[in-house]
Amino acid sequence: MKEAEKMTKINVLYVDDEVGNLSAFKAAYRRDFNVFIAESAGEGKKILAENDIEIILTDQRMPEMTGVEFLQSIIEAHPNPIRILVTGYSDIDAVIDAVNKGQIYKYISKPWDNESLKMTIKQAFEVYSLRKENQELTKSLLQANKQLEFMLRQKLIS
Repeated sequence: MKEAEKMTKINVLYVDDEVGNLSAFKAAYRRDFNVFIAESAGEGKKILAENDIEIILTDQRMPEMTGVEFLQSIIEAHPNPIRILVTGYSDIDAVIDAVNKGQIYKYISKPWDNESLKMTIKQAFEVYSLRKENQELTKSLLQANKQLEFMLRQKLIS
């Protein structure tokens, strides 16, 4: 894979304690995205610390901690990635928790439809990109305001 191509692909992390799901995910999406996989929340946190991840998918039911707990635990250190909860169970309480505590973008049921999930990841990346652009514009606007205030103070003092 060319380095330029690797840089333009979306960085996606999938956390799931079921190795078969991780393998299926990586096989299905490795051509479209830079896929990172983790068998536990701890592994997921290591990957987040070492890579610029834009989209995070996590299974809800894992032994170490639930997907919601994992997403909640990384918000402070990694506030920007878009979060998607994946589960094979229709647990409405988990969905409510995920929305309220884990700040999820979407809830996906297992087994997922490959094309539908691919579109969801791409749409999530659009949200990620817009948020990032908004942060950069806000930063530029604040800097411009500081410069204007400085120029105004200089004029008032003169």
